[in-house]
Amino acid sequence: MANMLAQAYDHMTHGSADLSMTERGISLVAGLALAAAGAQPRPNPLLNVLALGAGSYLAYRGATGHCPLKAALIENGAAEQERLGRSREQVARSH
Repeated sequence: MANMLAQAYDHMTHGSADLSMTERGISLVAGLALAAAGAQPRPNPLLNVLALGAGSYLAYRGATGHCPLKAALIENGAAEQERLGRSREQVARSH
C-alpha cells in the first residue's frame, strides 16, 4: 500500500515543479478557500460545482507545484521567441 501511494505521488509530481513556492502557497490557500466556499449551500447549485471544481484544481496545483496551463504557455512563449529570433537572423543576413 505504501508503495502504491509513493508511486501515485511520484506520478503526480513528475519532473521539476513549474511553480515557485510563492505561487504554490497562494494557489493552495486560494483553492482551499474557494472549495470551502463552494461547499456552502447556495441557491444556484451550478455555482457550487464550479467553485468546488476550480478550488480543487487550484489546491492540486499548489500541492503538486505543476500547472499544465503555465507549462503550455512557457513552451509556446519559448517557441515564439525561437521563431522571432530566427526571423531576425534571416532579416540580418539578407542585408
